[in-house]
Amino acid sequence: MTRTFDIPLPIDDALDDLSGALATSTTAVLVAPPGAGKTTRVPLALLDAPWLKDQKIIVLEPRRIAARASAERMARTLGENAGETVGYRVRFGSKVSRTTRIEVVTEGIFTRQILDDPELTGIGAVLFDEFHERSLDADLGLALARDAQQGLREDLRILVMSATIDGARVARLLGDAPVVESLGRAFPVETRYLGRKADAPLERQMAEAIAQALRGEPGSVLAFLPGAAEIRRTETMLAERVQDRSVEIVPLFGALDAAVQDRAIQPAAKGKRKVVLATSIAETSLTIEGVRIVVDCGLSRVPRYEPDLGLTRLETVRASRAAVDQRRGRAGRIEPGVCYRLWDEPQTASLPPYTQPEILSADLSSLLLDLAQWGVADPSSLAFLDPPPQPALKEARELLGELGALDPDGRITDEGRSLRAMALPPRLARMIVDAARHGCADDAAEIAAILTERGLGGDSADLDARRDNFRRDRSQRAMSARQMAERWARQADNRGTPSPASPQNAAPSSPSPLAGEGRGGG
Repeated sequence: MTRTFDIPLPIDDALDDLSGALATSTTAVLVAPPGAGKTTRVPLALLDAPWLKDQKIIVLEPRRIAARASAERMARTLGENAGETVGYRVRFGSKVSRTTRIEVVTEGIFTRQILDDPELTGIGAVLFDEFHERSLDADLGLALARDAQQGLREDLRILVMSATIDGARVARLLGDAPVVESLGRAFPVETRYLGRKADAPLERQMAEAIAQALRGEPGSVLAFLPGAAEIRRTETMLAERVQDRSVEIVPLFGALDAAVQDRAIQPAAKGKRKVVLATSIAETSLTIEGVRIVVDCGLSRVPRYEPDLGLTRLETVRASRAAVDQRRGRAGRIEPGVCYRLWDEPQTASLPPYTQPEILSADLSSLLLDLAQWGVADPSSLAFLDPPPQPALKEARELLGELGALDPDGRITDEGRSLRAMALPPRLARMIVDAARHGCADDAAEIAAILTERGLGGDSADLDARRDNFRRDRSQRAMSARQMAERWARQADNRGTPSPASPQNAAPSSPSPLAGEGRGGG
């Protein structure tokens, strides 16, 4: 039997089956719908498992805000503060202590943890949450964890959790792992299709739809938009249409300071309603209290690597059916709700079934360098749910060879280890190293910080303007980014003895574009 909790959640009915599966198998897959409670209940339920033997549980989340929020919620369940039994590690911050037994980390941080310690010393289980998002770091992290389990840590438990994945396919990847399903408990959600006018701005139509929803329905609103720019414009237009002072309009995307993000997910004050304008950052993991209305534009912004430019840009695409179903489900968490969609009902059937895995369209140079550090020259020897495309791997090998990071046999060089230690995409690490030779490491490191942290310094295409704004920015996020840039510059200036980057400062797997906002960042 697993431990019991004061507040029941839908996932509770599946906990005994899950505990039994992990008692007899070192791998398992948990499929549970949004709102079932898997993110915050499963790690706590496994704490007393005999096989854990006082070791830690690592929980991977795709985004920083989800990592912080889920750790805080688990800590509250235990009557503690984050950093005691439950803590977190994210870029620009962590709350852990010697008593921490559950660490919630972002996926990129776990990649660096396992590369620095392949045996995962002191860790008894690794939980991959929201795996359906299929980020490059999640796919790489699972492949490395499985390899470590088979070669170094036969006792390590690996649990993959998600709402929309093909559980049987993931189970086969993990050696026919047992699949545990939770039916969850969702309240009915009425879907209303509003259509969309091709000749009218998206933001105006979203503002009108949100205002209509506020007039016709009680409760708070969660509205999905593709990026920060659309959120800001919608916010302005909505403020012109909604004069009710009891309605609070708040943005939610990855480039915001943590305090602003936390304000967005907190319950509305008594007697007030909240409108949260969010990117896909709010599709999963986060629970925004009081929401019973969803307004969905049906679009997402996803990264696409441009080989000719050597950069990753953000592309606005139609959201997948799985994604819009996730969004719709946010309206039925606490009571019956309603979802307004800005498209016609027949168009739903033409949406792609799932979001394309990032590994199929990303720059693979960081992945290949990490694998070389792991001692693997051929990615096909590891367990990837979708193998990295050969053309992208060929291009990545050529690039890393030009940067001096790999030798002709695909093995990592001393130069490659130095570049990888900077926790940056290889091109940007090389830029800082080369700039250091000319006494310009600080300038290059600032540019790298702006390129890897969306929104720092604004969204101007003028890099000098963004650097000036970045230097003047006194937000906690900007100050942390400047400290990180200083460390990169010091590493480049002292390349004789490069110091490994700390996990909480791990960078994304590929450089972010100069302007624009995507899925909210890690």
